[in-house]
Amino acid sequence: MSFSRLNASAATLTKNRTEGAIVSLSGMCATCLDGCIGMCEIGKSAYRGAEVIYPQPFGIITAASEKRYPVDLSHFTILGTVVGAWGVPPDPDVAIFPAVSLERRIGRDKGIKLKLPIIIPGLGSTAIAKNNWESLAIGAAIAGIPLTIGENVCGMDEEAEFRNGRVVRSPEMIRRVKLYKEWQQEGYGAIIVQANVEDTRLGVHEYVISELGVEAVELKWGQGAKDIGGEVKIKDLAKAQLLKHRGYIVLPDPEDPQVIEAFQRGSFHEFERHSRVGMVDEESFLRRVEELRRAGAKYVFLKTGAYRPADLARALKFSSLAGIDLLTVDAAGGGTGMSPWRMMNEWGIPPVELHSLLYRYADQLAQRGEYVPDIAIAGGFAFEDQIFKGLALGAPYFKLIGMARAPLAAAMVGKTIGRRIEEGDLPVYVARFGETVEEIFVTAPELKRRFGADFKRIPPGAIGLYTYLQRLAQGLRQLMCGSRKFALDYISRDDIAALTEEAARISGIPHVMEVDQTVAEQILNGVAASQPLAERGLSRRSKGGKG
Repeated sequence: MSFSRLNASAATLTKNRTEGAIVSLSGMCATCLDGCIGMCEIGKSAYRGAEVIYPQPFGIITAASEKRYPVDLSHFTILGTVVGAWGVPPDPDVAIFPAVSLERRIGRDKGIKLKLPIIIPGLGSTAIAKNNWESLAIGAAIAGIPLTIGENVCGMDEEAEFRNGRVVRSPEMIRRVKLYKEWQQEGYGAIIVQANVEDTRLGVHEYVISELGVEAVELKWGQGAKDIGGEVKIKDLAKAQLLKHRGYIVLPDPEDPQVIEAFQRGSFHEFERHSRVGMVDEESFLRRVEELRRAGAKYVFLKTGAYRPADLARALKFSSLAGIDLLTVDAAGGGTGMSPWRMMNEWGIPPVELHSLLYRYADQLAQRGEYVPDIAIAGGFAFEDQIFKGLALGAPYFKLIGMARAPLAAAMVGKTIGRRIEEGDLPVYVARFGETVEEIFVTAPELKRRFGADFKRIPPGAIGLYTYLQRLAQGLRQLMCGSRKFALDYISRDDIAALTEEAARISGIPHVMEVDQTVAEQILNGVAASQPLAERGLSRRSKGGKG
């Protein structure tokens, strides 16, 4: 069984000539023809070389792995019940799905409050993040969820000012922080600023804490899309040279006269800017966390990627020792920017496996009485059923679901609809709902009531993101109601069952044919037939008891 398409993808704008006859081992056409123009990845690499490593066209797409992992969240099912209610009285007039609370508090002091158990992880210096930031910031703020400003924003800001190698002013960072804060509602959510190696050298965290009033900062070890630092494409020679002067790795060398001549001649059209990989050790990590707290950070987060299990253990243990407020673990396969396409498909530990290991390690620390930080997991989440399963897989330790590509997609669709309304060129698929923002976006009446005259200042992209998040909220409430869980803290691992033996083995979640075996026998034998499962001591609940 093949899990990957190896030699052709829409992500690299390549395809096989013999699409119906592909060699499974290599991905090549069954017959490679002398005279073919080279539409496949091998062929395109013959004339464009390293350009074909990356998804294309850069700046207007997001990309994620096409690999079909052996196990994913569809290999689990959500279990419902007809007895009891957790978090509200077991009364049919009270236990209705709108009564489900999706609010959550995170951090060591539980001082960050959220309307939904969702966080948008780092969206940094890529063009697609920059060009959609207004929609993302306003949409996330009015929905009451945290948003993370990703790596390299100050370093990539051409108008940024530096003194002695440290940033003292960055208009782009100011814009991103202020947009979110301006629309933040009743203290819900948070704006978080991430830093990698270059950001740390440039003093980005110290700058945003002291000058922009940012309270939450995030150290970055990596992400699930790739095993190396952040990358972007640069179309401007002067900017490529500027970034090299600021300490970035820029390929090819924008100061080499032959490279400059080739660029100006049109032999290539984009430079690559790369970030360095970090070197992690316990002492320096603990020291950096303490430096940030002394600098005024109220909350310190850590984000790590789909590295080997030993590194996952390091992330969790170091976070425990440092008292990190939130640990985000991003599994293989995702991505929002320019990650090497083959790396995105073939590197890293996939979501179910990585998050199952994370649960196991967190539980081990907890059993010894050690501090376990609040945990967010990421890796291809898009809909409410996946959110429920993800939280259940690691209950009670998993608190949030990280989502980037899906919220960005919603924001881009909303933005596009807004533009098409202005152009008077709505496609039939959308025009059947109306011709104005108020008619097309189903949440527009609610937002008009909430914001009054300021509603007109909310861009359609932000309305698109908000509307998508409200769909997730209602869907999640319905699923939780069916499991009789009326608050997030009541979601537990026995709210899901594995559908395959392999999923059960990897996750430790019982196979559906093994769930409730003992209690089912007791019911059949007439023992407490109407009593909720947990009241008989046969269920591992995350917290609390029957409402």
